[in-house]
Amino acid sequence: MTSMPSRPLLAAENLSHRFGDFTACDNINLQLYPGEVLGIVGESGSGKSTLLNCLAGHLEPSAGQVLFSTRHEGVVDLYRISEARRRLLSRTDWGFVHQSARDGLRANVSAGANVGERLMAVGARHYGDIREEAVRWLERVEIDAGRIDDLPRNFSGGMQQRLQIARNLVTQPRLIFMDEPTASLDVSVQARLLDLLRQLVSQLHVAAVIVTHDLAVARLLAHRLMVMRQGQVVEQGLTDQVLDDPQHPYTQLLASSVLQA
Repeated sequence: MTSMPSRPLLAAENLSHRFGDFTACDNINLQLYPGEVLGIVGESGSGKSTLLNCLAGHLEPSAGQVLFSTRHEGVVDLYRISEARRRLLSRTDWGFVHQSARDGLRANVSAGANVGERLMAVGARHYGDIREEAVRWLERVEIDAGRIDDLPRNFSGGMQQRLQIARNLVTQPRLIFMDEPTASLDVSVQARLLDLLRQLVSQLHVAAVIVTHDLAVARLLAHRLMVMRQGQVVEQGLTDQVLDDPQHPYTQLLASSVLQA
């Protein structure tokens, strides 16, 4: 990875979120730079998905800030701008890949329309151009262009997930959030999808935050790693350093469980 720019694309400062008396995220600080992939790992209930949703504008934190460096307006505090501006950012500068493709696709419209809708949301209006771009992206995520008019329900789970990725990346976002993007797929399909994700993230120079319980997924995709336990970051650093030479007992436990599996 090349040297980092001086300004992070995304930053969290003293970020916390509570559900009643339960603290899901506690005083989290992070910085993500253009083109960088940050992995967030931990067992179920560690707070990683709550953190992801706070970063992505889906869940307002109880305390702290989420700062994003926009293309034209400089750095904004995500939760001090209007909901309409956050929605616009979610259609332009970032995407969100859900664990279940059904949560990220419109089931009642075709594959091509799922991709084309996001183009229309940023101003595209020419039907021929939209369809041509949809075809290009279907092929880019290894879906036969002849299936452009098929509904997502007629696709396999792996194809649905690839369609969701195409829908998110078609507008050339600078940041993409991924919540356990391969967890619902069988092992052989996972491997193919991970290879595709790694290629696309590199080719597009898109920054990404990926939440996963699978350390093998984190090793393959992430430049840096944050390990969460009970709402707190217990260890972070370069992915290979964290996984090959873990310092915190919890990280050591996670790494050893992979070796024993």
